[in-house]
Amino acid sequence: MTKNSPPNVLFIMADQMKASILRMYSEIGIETPALERLASEGVRFEHAITPHPLCVPARTSVMTGRYPHSTGCRRNETLMPENEQHAFRIWKNSGFVTGLIGKNHCFIEPGDLALFDVRCEIAHQGLPKGAYAGENVGNTGMEWVVPESDIDAAHEGRVTLREHAQSPRIAYRVSDAPEEHFGSAVIATQTEEFLDRYTRGEYPQAAQQKSESERAPFALWVSFPDPHEPFEAPRRYVDMFPPVDVVLPPQRTDEYTDGTSPERNRVLARMMRQTDDLEEHRRGVISVYQAMTRFVDDGISRILDKLDELDLRDNTIVVFTADHGDFMGEHGMAVKGGVFYDCLVRVPMIVSWPGGGVPRGVVDGSMTSTLDILPTLLELQGLASFDELGAGWARAGTGGGRRGPTALTEAQTRYMQGRPLPTVTSATPREAAFSEYGTGGPPVTMKMLDGFEQPFGYSTIIETLWAREAEGRRKMVRTREWKYVTDPMARGATLTSGSDGGPGDVDELYDLTRDPWELRNVAHKPENAGVISEMRSLLAGWMIDTEDPDPVEIPETIGRAFPR
Repeated sequence: MTKNSPPNVLFIMADQMKASILRMYSEIGIETPALERLASEGVRFEHAITPHPLCVPARTSVMTGRYPHSTGCRRNETLMPENEQHAFRIWKNSGFVTGLIGKNHCFIEPGDLALFDVRCEIAHQGLPKGAYAGENVGNTGMEWVVPESDIDAAHEGRVTLREHAQSPRIAYRVSDAPEEHFGSAVIATQTEEFLDRYTRGEYPQAAQQKSESERAPFALWVSFPDPHEPFEAPRRYVDMFPPVDVVLPPQRTDEYTDGTSPERNRVLARMMRQTDDLEEHRRGVISVYQAMTRFVDDGISRILDKLDELDLRDNTIVVFTADHGDFMGEHGMAVKGGVFYDCLVRVPMIVSWPGGGVPRGVVDGSMTSTLDILPTLLELQGLASFDELGAGWARAGTGGGRRGPTALTEAQTRYMQGRPLPTVTSATPREAAFSEYGTGGPPVTMKMLDGFEQPFGYSTIIETLWAREAEGRRKMVRTREWKYVTDPMARGATLTSGSDGGPGDVDELYDLTRDPWELRNVAHKPENAGVISEMRSLLAGWMIDTEDPDPVEIPETIGRAFPR
């Protein structure tokens, strides 16, 4: 690379990995040596929040640095819009070698797919078959190292897993298929090959350079589909985490029957709470989820080792996070739904670049958002600067970054609603982080569930999915001490009127200091009125700050006749 060339980016994402599955974040978590190693070589963010606890909205937000209400990506069926400003458009326009290996579920437009020099997609049940939006058939720039027939064969058990479920709510499987044919191993193998080929100069931009020292940087998204359901893992990994050793999270048996829970939370619990399931199965599914997490971790270990082997580590920023979390035993459920408990919105996040001066072994305890990843990377790469944002007057046309023609303008950086992360950069920490869900659709009620076939379970989750994705316009604000959730569409649960409308319309407030597992909604307690007022103020401020899908031009003069 040239002396002034930006560093490489290796952006690793897991799917549906909650923070509390990792020992680094929770007493119920497991050891993950690779992620612990990465944290020791960078900054681990203790309170990283997804802007939306659903795959597509979360992924499109990470890639754009914008909230779902700005991109319009509010459901799993509304993917990245055409011509949107996003990470890989920026990197491609800046001359990077670009790649996606693993789960996509973000980009679908031909113009976006064409931005990738290498694109090798694999999802939860193996290679894409073209039956689901966001899973694109066929590879670009690189064939699979592992034969496609072997990959398909290894995932057959996942395709039929629900046919052999332990209960309507729980389905998991221990597999004896060759582990090197599973997605987590295949992705690691493919990434190793990508890095080998990049080092040999086999990609277009790299081949155009005169020497290795001038090679174009790469931006690679490594996207593991696990530990998202179907919950299946190779036997060797499941044996590492015997069900008898699983630490079950605290529960409250009357959490959804004492009148303090919103109706949408109760609807989800009625479908998926494992009250009637055997403890061996409740432990068994967690054991497999832990095994899947460790399998991903081992894949990350191989990738980090390859960076070291090829002498790429010093000039490569490595980021790890997840799109959102999973109940996985918390609140008596598994998988996910349109609610805002920490098991669904709090995700692991690590940024590491020892060669670029990013601190090592630091834990940042401030509130952060995965929305902040892209601005952070652009700042570290010198492709943009966010120093002038909020100054009140535009600096358009001056070039926000420090590398001339590849820099984003101030107008382009204003387009992003995320901001650079603290500790990694000189940015000021956030006071709060925000998440949202819904498109303004009608509610899914307990009465509606009476029309569905019983027993309820995962099939009911799928049958009601589109309606639950769309219902209401839920908003969440979280600080280190408190979490507040409201739906401005619900009677009595607006930002100004309180939460006295009825059992289906209650707000949520959790005291995270006294109740870290969020088992008691204390929004109804009079002594918390002041806290709710403060949280509503934060929420209203956020809604105002992000109300414009496109940034409105800021004048460069005070008036027609008065320059600055």
